[in-house]
Amino acid sequence: MWPVRVYYEDTDNGGVVYYANYLKFMERARTEWLRAMGVEQDYLVEKHDLIFAVRSAQVEYRKPARFNQLLNVTAGIAKTGKASITFEQKITPAEDNTVLLCDAQIRVVSLSASTFTPKPLPKGISMEIFGGN
Repeated sequence: MWPVRVYYEDTDNGGVVYYANYLKFMERARTEWLRAMGVEQDYLVEKHDLIFAVRSAQVEYRKPARFNQLLNVTAGIAKTGKASITFEQKITPAEDNTVLLCDAQIRVVSLSASTFTPKPLPKGISMEIFGGN
């Protein structure tokens, strides 16, 4: 779970978080989740010629987040494949994690950084970090 503060720049003129910014919050949480697992994305590029790209996003907006609110954003693995990971993510207010503001299934694919073609996750990283094949 990663805390995110809603800044003025994240909101529309009514003080409500603009819908696309929830995806930014989720991106940060996935990056921090990976970092917490001991993997930096620049390491993946340098050592494995590997980058991640979002392939699809299924998002449900349930309640609005507002200016200056502190949020919690989660990132967890729902499914792994040879060259893909599906994350399950949720955004809740920090003061009450039972209130769901937004949830999503985000599918990322692993690509060669040099060719932008699909590339299987390295076995060591896949097993240790993602629990996959």
